[in-house]
Amino acid sequence: MDSFVVSARKYRPASFRMVVGQDNIVRTLKNAIINKHLAQAFLFTGPRGVGKTTCARIMAKTINCTNLSPDGEACNECVSCRSFNNSASFNIHELDAASNNSVEDIRNLVDQVRVPPQEGKYKIYIIDEVHMLSQAAFNAFLKTLEEPPAYAKFILATTERHKIIPTILSRCQIYNFKRITVEDIAGYLKYVSESEGVEAESDALHIIAQKADGAMRDALSLFDQMVTFSGKEITYRSVIENLNILDFDNYFQFTDFFIRGDYRGALVLLNEITSSGFDGQHIISGMSNHIRNLLMARDPGTAPLLEAGEQMSRRYSDQASRTPENFLTASLDMLTGAEFNYRQSNVKSLFLENLMLQLSLILTRFAEQSEAKKKITDSGKSDGLKVNEQEPVAYSAVNVPKKEEEPKNAPAPSKISIRSRIDELNQNTRATHKNEPFDRKQMLEAWSNYCESIKTSKINLYTIIVNSSIDKTEKGHIEISVDGPMKKAEVEAERNHIIQSMRKLLSNDEILLHVREVEKIVTGEVTGLAQEKLNEVIGKYPEISVFIESLNLSPEL
Repeated sequence: MDSFVVSARKYRPASFRMVVGQDNIVRTLKNAIINKHLAQAFLFTGPRGVGKTTCARIMAKTINCTNLSPDGEACNECVSCRSFNNSASFNIHELDAASNNSVEDIRNLVDQVRVPPQEGKYKIYIIDEVHMLSQAAFNAFLKTLEEPPAYAKFILATTERHKIIPTILSRCQIYNFKRITVEDIAGYLKYVSESEGVEAESDALHIIAQKADGAMRDALSLFDQMVTFSGKEITYRSVIENLNILDFDNYFQFTDFFIRGDYRGALVLLNEITSSGFDGQHIISGMSNHIRNLLMARDPGTAPLLEAGEQMSRRYSDQASRTPENFLTASLDMLTGAEFNYRQSNVKSLFLENLMLQLSLILTRFAEQSEAKKKITDSGKSDGLKVNEQEPVAYSAVNVPKKEEEPKNAPAPSKISIRSRIDELNQNTRATHKNEPFDRKQMLEAWSNYCESIKTSKINLYTIIVNSSIDKTEKGHIEISVDGPMKKAEVEAERNHIIQSMRKLLSNDEILLHVREVEKIVTGEVTGLAQEKLNEVIGKYPEISVFIESLNLSPEL
């Protein structure tokens, strides 16, 4: 019984012309070989399964070929090519850096480099997964990589370029391998299926190619899996069943439900899908991709962007022609936001159901908005008024409002004299302005009334001003003296309230308040309300003055 060889090895490209999806890199390498412009070190970087190691092996075989073809391909007939094809070449050495990443391994490699090739022109060293080398191993490799012997060539391959130290990168020619497109993978799978005598539907191969995510090796592994499952006939239905892929028919049904506004059908279909074990994130991302494909299928210019087979492309075009464009743009915007918000949701099943409901109501809301606009337009016409239809607002830095049209035959606005208006305001101000004269006694009475009004509402202010000195200045303003910066700040904070209250009590709108800070208020001075009350008491009872002087009492007490 012959041993089975997986397709990824059996159909691995053996020449540059067989490499799929890396045309620019292949052309560059072939030109370098033909023109003998070979660097001492190459770095092949890119995702898994896109041909990095394969191209390294092809290049190693080609540069040692003694009978090179005019287009830069190996002859496969010379001694060097035959030994390589039989895995018996002594000039090509492969090192797996994932398992040989120590300084000692690199030292052994450097010792091998010193020995020139016995046959052929070059010794080629292919180091796969080079990012796995240790820092010390990289440093030990630097000198040899920078100045190797003329016969030594190094080809490094990695999937994680950012892990390689800059001093290594600067010594290499870097080639960035890209992901292989769905069309290229599907075409190669078709070639493999024909070579193996397997009948495969085009849509089935496209599903496998999409599932591979740009990696040819993954696509060939999935192909082998499908051959094992289905035998010699691979259908679209067998692929989605075996690979646990949500059938595209579900997305087409969802879209039909949304267009009809049938949220009940959408919820029932959602329940069937989630009951089969599919994750909500997968449903949302798949629906987003479906809506995107419908947008692409609406225009012949964007139709080539569809990553689907011929039959599936026709289905997309048919449904896109029946789907309003405003629905597609609105639903794609809604689904894009839902992909992020779904992860944050605590009740994910309710989030999905609400999303289906909102998608089903998009066209209904558009219709309601259009009907409301029509009613406004019709009512405006029936009243003999011209109604401007609402236009879409353009995205701009500033939305400049449109000037309203002035009605025809409108009476000219009356002219108003600014000077006369100012004079009128000044007369009104003079009429309401109060400037009643007051003496010190009236000021103290007003001050006493103000203190009584704030006795309970502003306790701190009351305590300060009742024990402070108040006086009338020559200009008719009020000056209050307080001892200490904290008391002054408290009075300053209530300045406006004090002024307004005193102006009202004294019927004088020209009163201003000045706050003066002193070190200490002398008892012999006239010290505000407390002193005035004390004077009144002494007037009634003169004997008290002797008592106060003998004990040196202060009115603040």
